Amino acid sequence: MFIALVSFWAAWLFPQVHPDTLTLEDPAAYGQLAPITNQASAQFQDGANPPQTVQSNTTTINRAAPAVGPALTIVKTADRGAAEPGDVVVYRLLVTNRGATNLTPLTVSDQLPLGMQLIPGSFRTAPLTPDTTTVQGRTFTLTFPTLAVGQSVQITYGALITPDAVRGSGRNTAVASAPGVSAASSTFQLLIRPGILSDCGTIIGRVFVDKNFDGEQQAGEPGVPNAVIFMSDGNRVITDPDGLFSLINVINGTHVGTLDLASLPGYTLAPNLYWLADNSVSRLVRLEPGGLARMNFAVTPTSGEGQS
Repeated sequence: MFIALVSFWAAWLFPQVHPDTLTLEDPAAYGQLAPITNQASAQFQDGANPPQTVQSNTTTINRAAPAVGPALTIVKTADRGAAEPGDVVVYRLLVTNRGATNLTPLTVSDQLPLGMQLIPGSFRTAPLTPDTTTVQGRTFTLTFPTLAVGQSVQITYGALITPDAVRGSGRNTAVASAPGVSAASSTFQLLIRPGILSDCGTIIGRVFVDKNFDGEQQAGEPGVPNAVIFMSDGNRVITDPDGLFSLINVINGTHVGTLDLASLPGYTLAPNLYWLADNSVSRLVRLEPGGLARMNFAVTPTSGEGQS
């Protein structure tokens, strides 16, 4: 009967270190730790023969120093994840010096997206006080004299959500920088909801075949699909199979839409026998806060077919 007694040990459970005092938190010292050595042995006895021991080959693992993180970090948070026009959002920035030297000076800047208005006098900083505070439009910059090693500074401010925010991304990025280190940035994405009351409105319209040249769509005058309308704010909209199109969350004011006749081969602008202003590929509408404006385009086949 073969009886085997096997014992294993792993030196990596109890690593050997140099006589100096070393800690894992010190990257430079960590790189000086001794390699990890692992070896196994087995002892067996067969019958009357004395016990015998065999050893495996030795495996050595070299320990690499851990990656060193950035010397300057910044974290941006807010008191809510979604907001609508009229709300106030409180942002918080936490800037930390994780390097080995003091950062002199420290500059923190933040650019708010479209539709967010910085509330004057809402800045709060602790435990440091900025030397200068500059606000230009939706961008502000704070400059601190120094940020010591291991020190953090917290910046708090408020922003008012305006109706323009529904056209923005709700995404803004804060940047911290100092001489001699890489700049750090942090982004926060705020979900913008239109809300119950909004100053934005809606533009609707249609492109149709005008058979009697009166500028209005009647029964028997079909809509024209895939027509392209360019808006003065840069938007581009395409009509659906019924010739209809719409734009929501449009800021109030004056807007111009232009029909791209190149997108309608075989059609041209229909003459209007009643309104000379409509004998143009462009339409001007005035959109009231929370209102609805109509923008129609009448076309006719270039061959004149289908006209009454």
